[in-house]
Amino acid sequence: MTPAAFAKLALALDGATQGTHGGHPDFRAGGKVFASTGFKGPDSATVKLTPEQQEMLVAAEPAIFTPVTGTWGHRGYTMIHLPAADATTMKSALAMAWKNVTASSPRAARPGGRGSSPKASPRTKRAVRAR
Repeated sequence: MTPAAFAKLALALDGATQGTHGGHPDFRAGGKVFASTGFKGPDSATVKLTPEQQEMLVAAEPAIFTPVTGTWGHRGYTMIHLPAADATTMKSALAMAWKNVTASSPRAARPGGRGSSPKASPRTKRAVRAR
């Protein structure tokens, strides 16, 4: 697979747009990056997976998928060796990554998580009372 073919698959996903991040192309949905190309050279791409998805793909296709090194890799960011990849496998990986950034976040649903009403801190309450 070429970077251009990867980009075409990524941009075929609903609402996907292309931008630039760190000097290389990225693909976003709802303003959030779900994939990029060129991170480790012209034959590489990355997708934002969950750690469980990453583990499954690395085990199934080790010639294509490897975890990104360091903390990002532990969080599920996964490197793709494009010359070894086929369209069917990339469509599946990109769809998972796209869903990961477009689905409602469990964190958003938690009290105090993103999207919840902010609670006034004790410091804020003191400042309001002082007025």
